[in-house]
Amino acid sequence: MQLKTMLTGLLSAFVAAPAMAQSLEVVGKPTDGDMGFQPAATKLAEDLQWLDGMILVIITLITLFVTGLLAWCIVRYNRKANPTPGSFTHNSPLEVAWTIGPIVILIFIGSFSLPVLFDQQEIPEADITIKVTGYQWYWGYEYIGEDLSYDANMIGAPYTDGDYRKTPEVVAQLEEAGYAEEDFLLATDTAVVVPVGKTVVMRVTGGDVIHSWTIPAFGVKQDAVPGRTAELHFTPNREGVYFGQCSELCGIAHAYMPITVKVVSEAAYDAWLARSKDEGGYVDVREVLTN
Repeated sequence: MQLKTMLTGLLSAFVAAPAMAQSLEVVGKPTDGDMGFQPAATKLAEDLQWLDGMILVIITLITLFVTGLLAWCIVRYNRKANPTPGSFTHNSPLEVAWTIGPIVILIFIGSFSLPVLFDQQEIPEADITIKVTGYQWYWGYEYIGEDLSYDANMIGAPYTDGDYRKTPEVVAQLEEAGYAEEDFLLATDTAVVVPVGKTVVMRVTGGDVIHSWTIPAFGVKQDAVPGRTAELHFTPNREGVYFGQCSELCGIAHAYMPITVKVVSEAAYDAWLARSKDEGGYVDVREVLTN
């Protein structure tokens, strides 16, 4: 009888293991020692990163060109090589060239950068609309049209507590929530949960002072100004966990109000949303993920 009970328990644990182990990959996060951008998870971020690379090529060529001119002038026109300096005061073709040249370069850059800017500013029709309010020092979220709203605090210390050390208790909280120890200062006790491939519009405002909601991997950043509502949008193309931070100095605990967004499948999102309406948004999305 005991053997049968033990075997039944082991079988149940084996069957349940995949569901318990199911988690999301952390895609967008800062990494010590790395250079460059976080992996782009939206078209907005892809366009921004491409634009940055293109402008980097242009300014590198300009820098090399100007450095070459300086080196040539130093060698060709130093006192030893050119003891008798020229007496001319201007050179019309050269002045026209260094006026028209920069104009052409700026027009070229603008022809690519303005469409990227317009894509950010033109808010499309939303599949999901979420109102986000910045407070000292946490975020409040409300899913518009759904009976769901909740707050998100950094794991490890309430915003009313000045002790932000990574203690064993904090590490245990991170692990229980499915995060790694190095996610301290990045992970929050609740997260914005959205489905992959859907257009999400965030209505951003502030509840006390100016904050700023940003997710680098999405290529979005918007100030949260009290008394005003601004909008940003993104369409994530990859499931995973993405981190951001308040990006506007907002007081003594400004560094301790991170942002966590979890992008999941549409089925997992629908299941999470249905449960969250009953449980106040504090449902761990891992509980509804399927293999």
